[in-house]
Order: sequence, then C-alpha cells, then structure tokens
Amino acid sequence: MTNPLHVYQALWAMDKLVTPEASTAEKFDRVREAGFDGMAIDLGALTMADAEATVPHFARTGLRGGLTAFPTSVEALRPALALAHRIAAPYVVVIGQEMPVKLADMIPVIEGWLRIAEQERMPIQFETHRNCITNDLFTTVQLLEAVPAMRLAADLSHYVVDREMPCPPTPSLQALIGKILERSDSFQGRVAARGQIQLALDFPQNAKWVTLFRNWWREGFAAWHARQTTPDAPLVFLCELGPPDYAITGADGRELSDRWTEALTLARWARELWSDVITTTV
Repeated sequence: MTNPLHVYQALWAMDKLVTPEASTAEKFDRVREAGFDGMAIDLGALTMADAEATVPHFARTGLRGGLTAFPTSVEALRPALALAHRIAAPYVVVIGQEMPVKLADMIPVIEGWLRIAEQERMPIQFETHRNCITNDLFTTVQLLEAVPAMRLAADLSHYVVDREMPCPPTPSLQALIGKILERSDSFQGRVAARGQIQLALDFPQNAKWVTLFRNWWREGFAAWHARQTTPDAPLVFLCELGPPDYAITGADGRELSDRWTEALTLARWARELWSDVITTTV
C-alpha cells in the first residue's frame, strides 16, 4: 500500500464565492460534493468561537480536519492544538505572530512552539508565509539549520513575492527553494508572480508561473515520498485561493477569474502530480 494524497480546501477560500454569502453548512457540503478529502479552518479568518462552531460540520460531512493557527506567543498556541484534536487534524499549521528581528531570538520561539506541540501531542508545521516569523526565505533557511525538528507547510507563493523572484528563479534562489521543499511535510496550492500573490491559472501570460509552481510541487511531493517510512501516512495538499484582496478584481469589483473552478483545477493537478511521483518511483 502506498501513501495516499489528501486534497483539502480552505474554508477561507470559500468566502465570497456566491451572493448572498453561503452558510458554513453550505460551504462544507459543496466541498464534500466536489470530492475534496478535507477542509482547513483558519484562525486568522475566524474567531475561536466561529472555529469551534465548525466542529459539527466535520462530523456531519466526514471531511478530514485541518487547522491554521496565528499564535501571538508561545502559550497562545495551546488552544488551537486542543481544537485540532477535536476535528481530528493530523497537524496544525503555525503562522507565528511572535516575530523577533534577530535570528538568535527567533530560535527559542520556534523551540517553544515545538515544545507546546509535544506536550499537547499534536504535530505542527510552520507555514512559509509573509508577516510572520517565517516571513523571509533567507531567514527561514537559517532557522531550518538551527532547529532540526522544525518542519514546514510550503506555500511558496509568499516567497516568490517576498524575494520578487524572476521566472525562472536564479540558481541560488532555486537552491534555497529546494531546501524548503526538503523540509516540507505539506503543500499549499496557489500560483504567484514576483509582484502578485495570486494569479489566474488559465491566463496565457501566467503560464510560465504555473509551470514553475507545478514543478516545485512535484519536486516537493517526490522529496516527501522518498523519506516516508510509514506506508499509510498521508500527504496533504491544500487548495487555498483567497477571496479579495488576494483575488485580483477589476474596476467593477468582480474577480477576474473563477476561483472555485480554479480550486478544482488545483485539486486535479495535485492528484496528477502525485500519481506521476508514485508511478515513477515504485
């Protein structure tokens, strides 16, 4: 038996898809009916009370749970880990809001969150994300060297914007992305360009960026697969196309592309890439 791929949709990415706004129950139902394996909730988009209110929907729909936390201190992570247990999330993604300037001051913060995760028996992954402790590609690579237990959730769109990467990236930037992929235990679906966090997937001018991200995801999938020793451990790919202001809008305020259709496209791509990895490495 080989490792399965679980494709999740972000609840945040379901916002503003229809008018009037769909209820939480309707959003869960739509995700389940579209064939996603799980739903990820985001404590940057929901209050803790609103997040708690989603718990029955996981049980009702059978969707697997995912959770992203934005702790402002080491101890502030603990309630999110408790909630993750209630929705049977396999891990919690941390977008740490305690952000020391110096690398030496970041290390004990990362180690503190890892200690809390061990106490609460809930694994954590640090998302490669702007405006948090892993804001910068260069600093995150140094954190990985300093904290061997640190694992990542790779949302590479943030680092493309963070470093205003050209396409293709320079060899030195590509090597650093390789270091990120080697330590990433889950992946998030969004395609960016050097000046824009979320591109429309089927616009011709974006094709080179789509190719770049698909290649990165496949590289990351292959690296994850190569180091697995537990056959039934799942790999999670999260489709996370955000509503405006992540989604670009025209003068009329309407989005330039169909975000739901694009989420389904990302899910299909992830499954195709995973199938390719499995069939070429067995």
